[in-house]
Amino acid sequence: MTNQTRVPPTEIRGIYGAIAKWYSKRSMGLVPDSLGVMWHNLPVLKTTFGLFGKMEKWDQCDRQLKSFAQMAAVSTVGCSFCLDLGYFQAHNDNLDMEKARQVPGWRTADVFTPLERDVLEYAEAMSQTPPTVTDELSARLLEQLGAPALIELTACIGAANLTSRSNVALGITAQGIADACGLPPLPVPRTSAAAPA
Repeated sequence: MTNQTRVPPTEIRGIYGAIAKWYSKRSMGLVPDSLGVMWHNLPVLKTTFGLFGKMEKWDQCDRQLKSFAQMAAVSTVGCSFCLDLGYFQAHNDNLDMEKARQVPGWRTADVFTPLERDVLEYAEAMSQTPPTVTDELSARLLEQLGAPALIELTACIGAANLTSRSNVALGITAQGIADACGLPPLPVPRTSAAAPA
């Protein structure tokens, strides 16, 4: 284990543990510290996996828009682990990697379409405390995406906030998951959540 997590990782055991470790190594090239941290509470871990597994089946909103929105959300929160994982997943999903690399600095990047910029702004606004989503932005997205896709996008950003805020609180940070598949490092998230002194 390489991270200094606030809850020390525990040993991953049993048949379910063997499967989880095998799957992690096969899909990411490593067993992340987060798995050992979350192994302390298997019902929470299984529910989280179940939620994200079900979300993979949602199809009302474009996958690339959802991916960029989730990366913008976790970047805003300051979860380097989630950003690293999101970049890795964007690669595996054959998304536009030049755009994926630009998500943390999307405001100054010139690669995004007007719709993508609205989605990134929405994700960032949802991830503020308190959220800063405006009626105007919501109306633009509703017109461009339709209600089913906007609801799906909102739920995906909310889930990204759930996991990224949990990871930051637990001290779970990036481990180079994207490096494992040869991707160059992403820029550091705009907001960093430093541990209290």
